Amino acid sequence: MSNSCPTDFIEFANKLADASGVILRDYFRKPISVTQKLDQTPVSIADQEVEKRIRQLISETYPDHGVWGEEQGVDKQDAEFLWVIDPIDGTKSYLAGRPIFGTLISLVCHGKPILGIIDQPILNERWQGMSGFKTRFNNTEVSTRNCSNIENATLSATSPDMFNQKEKLNFLELSGNVSMTIYGGDCYSYGLLANGLIDLIVEADLKPYDFCALVPIIMGAGGSITDWQGNELNIRSDGRIIAAGNSELIPQVKAVLTG
Repeated sequence: MSNSCPTDFIEFANKLADASGVILRDYFRKPISVTQKLDQTPVSIADQEVEKRIRQLISETYPDHGVWGEEQGVDKQDAEFLWVIDPIDGTKSYLAGRPIFGTLISLVCHGKPILGIIDQPILNERWQGMSGFKTRFNNTEVSTRNCSNIENATLSATSPDMFNQKEKLNFLELSGNVSMTIYGGDCYSYGLLANGLIDLIVEADLKPYDFCALVPIIMGAGGSITDWQGNELNIRSDGRIIAAGNSELIPQVKAVLTG
């Protein structure tokens, strides 16, 4: 296939985001059923219904495509095209009534993310990243901020609890070298990075459904997103992520994290 994501896939991904938003708005800030998964993270009926609906639409439209979702696992993992879905990235925020969660929708071709959507249905905010196209926020092209020195950078991570002991020490060292560190936001922070409001995001222990959608969004906005070794992300990456508005920040961050 060409380097550009086919427009029919882009239109379909937006259809998936529209469908998920209907469900999430319906349950938001209402008492809903919640259970704990084996990893002690919460899963709600909203998570489950969104993934079920997305899988149904993919099966009806592209029956040869694979699907990998956080709640129901993977089907046809070796397919040429694999949809990678997180129905609610930031379930804790969703359950707490905070509109800083998002639905993540990605299309992966031969292991490489070629399309990504972050959809925030309560605020009606949507980021689209597609290979061969500029990233768009609510249909307006956006760009990252041109910050080239970590001393001037705003750093973000969802939580310091996502790091193991050694990783946390390295992260705290990095935090001491930047202008400002903020926590929380899950995928929403990556959208803000694409919009030029955050300069750096460093995280660990992410799964493919947590990061695949982010890759085309950050890259299409002019940023860079790699693992902690500076390698390009793919579906087999280890889940330790550096996202930067300016690629010049990556080696500076890498030197601290792997030192």
